[in-house]
Amino acid sequence: MLRRTKILATLGPATDKPGVLEGLIKAGVDVVRMNFSHGSTQDHLDRAQSVRELSQKLGRRVGILADLQGPKIRIARFTNTKVVLNEGQNFALDINFDPAAGDNTQVGITYEPLAMEVKPGSRLLLDDGRIVLEVVNVENMRVNCTVVVGGDLSNNKGINLLGGGLSAAALTEKDKEDIKAIALMKCDYVAISFPRTAEDLNEARRLLVAEGCHAGIVAKVERAEAIVPDVMDEIILASDAVMVARGDLGVEIGDANLPAVQKLLIKRARELNRVAITATQMMESMIDNPIPTRAEVFDVANAVYDGTDAIMLSAETASGKHPIKAVEAMNRICLEAEKQASVRVSDHRVDIQFERDDEAIAMSAMYMANHTKIKGIVSLTESGSTPLWMSRISSGIPIFAFSSSEETLGRSTLFRGVFPMFYRIDEKLDQAEFNRSLVKELRKWNLAKDGDKFIITKGDLTGVKGGTNALKVIVVGQGLTP
Repeated sequence: MLRRTKILATLGPATDKPGVLEGLIKAGVDVVRMNFSHGSTQDHLDRAQSVRELSQKLGRRVGILADLQGPKIRIARFTNTKVVLNEGQNFALDINFDPAAGDNTQVGITYEPLAMEVKPGSRLLLDDGRIVLEVVNVENMRVNCTVVVGGDLSNNKGINLLGGGLSAAALTEKDKEDIKAIALMKCDYVAISFPRTAEDLNEARRLLVAEGCHAGIVAKVERAEAIVPDVMDEIILASDAVMVARGDLGVEIGDANLPAVQKLLIKRARELNRVAITATQMMESMIDNPIPTRAEVFDVANAVYDGTDAIMLSAETASGKHPIKAVEAMNRICLEAEKQASVRVSDHRVDIQFERDDEAIAMSAMYMANHTKIKGIVSLTESGSTPLWMSRISSGIPIFAFSSSEETLGRSTLFRGVFPMFYRIDEKLDQAEFNRSLVKELRKWNLAKDGDKFIITKGDLTGVKGGTNALKVIVVGQGLTP
C-alpha cells in the first residue's frame, strides 16, 4: 500500500551525521525542510545538494522546502543568561535598556514598535506562552508589566501579543537576502513566516521571480489576524500551500482554539485547491524518546483524517536523538489511518460547474476511479494542475504524475496521494506505442501487472500547460505488453 499523506522532515545537525539523511529518505520522507532560522547559507546549500544526490541514487523524488525566518519579536539578554519571574511581581520591557544587562526586573527588547502597539490590559506571551505579562502602562518606550504567569525566562525568547496585532513586516532584510540563496538552491517551495495579508505573499513571490525562482509559496499561518475569515481565504488563494503552524498561532489565539482552526484551515485549503501542511510538536517526545506518546499517535492520525496533505517534523529530525525512528513512526501511523473508509470518501465540488475542461477531466477521472476497479491514475502533466485537482478528492487510488518538468515534479511531492515520476513523451510514437511506453514505465517500478486497469489523462498537444483534454482507460496486458 502506497502512503498518501506526505512526510516533511526538517534537516539539521542530526541529519548531517553519516547515513542519517539516506535513512530518512528510505524511511519515507517526501519533502525536506531547510530552516533558515538556524545554520549558515552554506549549510543549506550543502544539504540541498545531498538531498538531490540521494534522491537520484534511491530513485525517489524528494522535494525541498526553504522556510524563511521572518520577523522575530524577542526580548534581549540577561546578565546571567536567565532569571526567575514570580507571579504578581513587576517586570519591564524596554527598547532603550542595555540589551545584555537584563535582570529579574527588566530586560531589553528587539522590537521598537512594541511600546506603541500595546495598551494597559494587553497580555504579552513570552517563550511560547510559558510566561504571561499584563501591561500596566507605557512610559517613554518602556512597557511596564505585571507577571501573571511566572517561571524561568532565558535569553532571546519570543514575544507574542494575545489576540495578535503586532505589525512587524513578514519579510525582513535577512529574508530578502536568503531568497537569493534559495533561488540558487532551486527550492520547490518557500515558506513565508507570519504573513498578515495576501500582499505579504505576493511580495515574496515577486522577489523570488525577480531571482528567476518559481518555487511554490507556503503561507505559515501563525498570526491571529490571518484566521479572520475573509483574510484567511485571501491568504490561502495567494499561496500554493498553507502551513498550520501551531506554535505561534496557538500562543496568539489560545491552545483551546487550535483544533477547530486546524480543521478549518485544512478544509478551506482543500476547497480552494491548495495544499495543507500540519506542523509543530507532532512527535515532540521523540526528540529524546524512541517511540511516540499515544497522544502524538492520535494527533498525527487526526491530521490524516482531516485531509492534510503533509505532516511535518521539526526538532524531531533536525536535532533529535531518533530522526529515522520518528519518520518510521509517522509512516506507520499514516498507513493505518489511511485504511479507514472515511479517509477515502469525498464530496469535493460535486455541485460545482467547472469552467475549465482540464479540471472537469481531473474530477471525472477521480469519480471513475472511486466507483470502478482502478489500480491507479497516470496523469501526464506540464503544470501539475491536473494531479493537484485530483488530489483534492479523498481516495485510496494512487495518482502518478508523469512529467518532464523538474519544477512540476518538485511541486507534486507535497500533493496528497500524488507520486511524481520523470517521463518524457516521445512525440514520434503512435497511440498504441505510447500506451505501451506508459505501461513499461509502470512495470519498471513494480506498479503494474497483467490485468491491472489504469486511467490515463493527457493533452493532445505535448508541452502545453493547461492542455489536458483526454481521458482513457487501459488494461495492462491487453495488447499493451511492451
